[in-house]
Amino acid sequence: MSISAQQVKELREKTAAGMMDCKKALEECKGDLEKAIDWLRQKGLAKAAKKAGRSTEQGIIGSYIHSTGKIGVMVEIKCETDFVARTEAFQEFAKHIAMQIAAASPLALDTASLDPALVEREREVYRQKAREEGKPEAIVEKIAEGAVKKYYKEVCLLEQPFIKDDKKTVQDLLNEAIATIGENMVIGRFVRMQLGSE
Repeated sequence: MSISAQQVKELREKTAAGMMDCKKALEECKGDLEKAIDWLRQKGLAKAAKKAGRSTEQGIIGSYIHSTGKIGVMVEIKCETDFVARTEAFQEFAKHIAMQIAAASPLALDTASLDPALVEREREVYRQKAREEGKPEAIVEKIAEGAVKKYYKEVCLLEQPFIKDDKKTVQDLLNEAIATIGENMVIGRFVRMQLGSE
């Protein structure tokens, strides 16, 4: 089957994948655009890990204002090239992340950027609770660690379940976007403002 330049262009605009990758995907999927998008995603997940070290100097500031006008978010999403930053797929990803921050109110990007004093305070609360419940001292630490891992899923953006599909985390969503778009991407700084709160 012959694949037209127009088909390749359309797939490239939707996914921001390389031209040769788009052509190969369309050939493998006999010109079916939706199947080609899935094919690129599947093949790209393995590539996502390889791209992790590449420099991300371009990108956009994604934003979201809730319909009530009382919650607003700005988030920095970085990628390798300005071309990718301008694609619909990249901008859609930035919007999803901004909406996630608005809805789930994370305190930090990941566990490494969470304030260690805050984590230790949480851990101590769980230790005390386990002791008050009469748990043996030998398992108090395990209970506290389990509770802290659950806490990470609530307050760390990358660990949170994605609001539109709770079977995947925000980290999974990021990996899928890297695979589909074909460039390293990084979620940077973010700020969430809520009317009347500090």
